[in-house]
Amino acid sequence: MSENIHQKETDKEVRKIKSVKRMKEIMTNYYIEAKTADQHKKKIGWITSGGPVEPLIAMDVIPVYPENYGAMIGASKMGVDLCETAEGMGYCRDLCSYARSDIASSTVNGGPIGGLPEPDFLVCCNNICGTVLKWYEVQARYYKVPLFIFDTPFSHSEMTDEARRYVEKQIYEYIDFLEKACGKKWDDDRMVEVGKLSIEGQRLWQAVLDTCMNKPAPMSAFDAFFHLALIVTLRGTQTAVDYYRELLDEMNERVRQGISAVPNEQYRLLWDNLPIWYKTKWLSEKFASHNACLVADTYTSAWCGQLDYLDENDFLKSMVEGYTSIYLNISVDQMSKTVLKMVDKYDVDGLVMHSNRSCKPYSLGQYDIQRIVQKERNLPSLMIEADMVDERNFSESQTETRIDAFMELVKENKAAMK
Repeated sequence: MSENIHQKETDKEVRKIKSVKRMKEIMTNYYIEAKTADQHKKKIGWITSGGPVEPLIAMDVIPVYPENYGAMIGASKMGVDLCETAEGMGYCRDLCSYARSDIASSTVNGGPIGGLPEPDFLVCCNNICGTVLKWYEVQARYYKVPLFIFDTPFSHSEMTDEARRYVEKQIYEYIDFLEKACGKKWDDDRMVEVGKLSIEGQRLWQAVLDTCMNKPAPMSAFDAFFHLALIVTLRGTQTAVDYYRELLDEMNERVRQGISAVPNEQYRLLWDNLPIWYKTKWLSEKFASHNACLVADTYTSAWCGQLDYLDENDFLKSMVEGYTSIYLNISVDQMSKTVLKMVDKYDVDGLVMHSNRSCKPYSLGQYDIQRIVQKERNLPSLMIEADMVDERNFSESQTETRIDAFMELVKENKAAMK
């Protein structure tokens, strides 16, 4: 018995991703720098997760992401208290839990790091949803700071010339806004450098995700949820590039040694929507108990989807299409094509969809995507009803029953296809 326990502990240690330690160091230093920005005479800019951060990096602004903070709140299981605080302030429970927890944390300095550093200005890009517009207006009023809104038209199919001109004009308005907010002139050469680093970082992140095409996969989507932080937070910096090189080397080495994320991987699954942050460990272990690995997801891959549009030789202008044509700002038909490509690329056996109460743009088209995947690839799918931060919208017993039933379908379907 003791030998078996020792073997399990050894196997668990081998499967640990060593780069986690480095990631934690980088993020700790990032938040320390942000919390002490005034001592270093640096500006803090709050920005939406899908927003054009590279101009902030070029202006030496420290970007801070309330959505990232919402994820931290969810993972730290502090979401319910902060969401209830927001509801006590008059905000509806149906409002995005990232928004509720962030708005509430500002008033009580709450959350895992005692609240975010106060912003000097805010940048809101509505390519991810419409909620961010009102959310950032609320915070701009609360902190009494200027707000820049970067408006991206919805991309039903191909981007029109009118839409390109409209978004391109805003890029130069954005630069004017930053010059006034930062009190210094724009540097084109610096922007070129940041643009190249951004594209390199995104390519490396895609290469990391692509290591999961291997069987068995060296990491899972649950690992990707964690390692995503830098491509969001520090995109356009040498720090992100260096980190993803290191992580890619580790993943390739795991592939060579046959080290898998899930012992005895037999079934490969694709995740759709944001993580259920407070249940990532439980979900990972639950799927692993069925020898199933979530090898890919639509969420973390969204931060390298811009590579189809970005041009390192003209980064600023290519941001027009790069930031307009992201996953959440396209039609359901285009989304389903993306999902089908991922199904084929990672050779998955089933689709797991998080019907996220908080994220309407991500969730409303899921039943259509589910139907299309079933029709085109004959794959079973599972719908988990939950919320990314608010634990009150999650039932562990119900979800466990659904996963067990879904995995039986996956096993039967795979056996029938042999």
